Amino acid sequence: MRLPALLILAAATASAAHAADVKPRYGAPPPDLDRHLARLVVAYPDAVAGFDATHLKLKDGTRLPISDGRADKTFDQLLDGPDIDDMFAFAYGAGEPPSAPPLNFDPGRVRIDALFKALYGDCEAGEVSPRMRAVQWLPKNKGGSVRFTSAQGADKALEAVSRELDELPSKFVKYLKPTAGTYNCRAIAGTSRMSMHGFAAAIDINVDWSDYWRWSKPQADGRYQWKNRIPVEIVDVFERHGFVWGGRWHHYDTMHFEYRPDLVEPKG
Repeated sequence: MRLPALLILAAATASAAHAADVKPRYGAPPPDLDRHLARLVVAYPDAVAGFDATHLKLKDGTRLPISDGRADKTFDQLLDGPDIDDMFAFAYGAGEPPSAPPLNFDPGRVRIDALFKALYGDCEAGEVSPRMRAVQWLPKNKGGSVRFTSAQGADKALEAVSRELDELPSKFVKYLKPTAGTYNCRAIAGTSRMSMHGFAAAIDINVDWSDYWRWSKPQADGRYQWKNRIPVEIVDVFERHGFVWGGRWHHYDTMHFEYRPDLVEPKG
């Protein structure tokens, strides 16, 4: 029996609507998990001792579970209750041309607070400030200095970034100074999760040329219209030295760069 065309169309429309309502789920370990775990050991040798089948082992004796066994997390649950393997849910595309990321594609935003407190200290307990030092920012262009953590080689990486940015043509300076800050013991806006600024391991460049997802409204499908004015030449320099860029996130923050050599292997 042939179904009426209108009935077929209605069924197809209902099916499409149902598919649109299905929210993606997260939490399954990435297929190359061992490579990511090994990268943590290499990136943070002062703090990470190694790993076994179930735990990441820190040098202070802490053992962090690699997986909680869940593969059904919503995106908010992924951010608020991650395990170690969740940190690698999204592959960071260093060196790729900047473009609009897929829905919820936020490589680097999923972090384990316990791990990063072991790496940099707890700012609320006064442990971060003693490790900070002044880093000269664009000295040839009189950019002043910024405070950055000396833990895990982050300060040395930022110095290398500054030296390389200082050699770019003068047209790029306006994006880089004044900076919008480094250390700030605070949670990420709208959350209870500690910002990488709270570890003194992030820098925001000139806000006048920045775009930020919270400054816009989501579209009907929940996506945010990606915007960016930061030149790729600046992004490339940061990434060569182990920094991730907030412009590669669906929840974009284009002034933001944070030291994450576990996600981006330094080239310099």
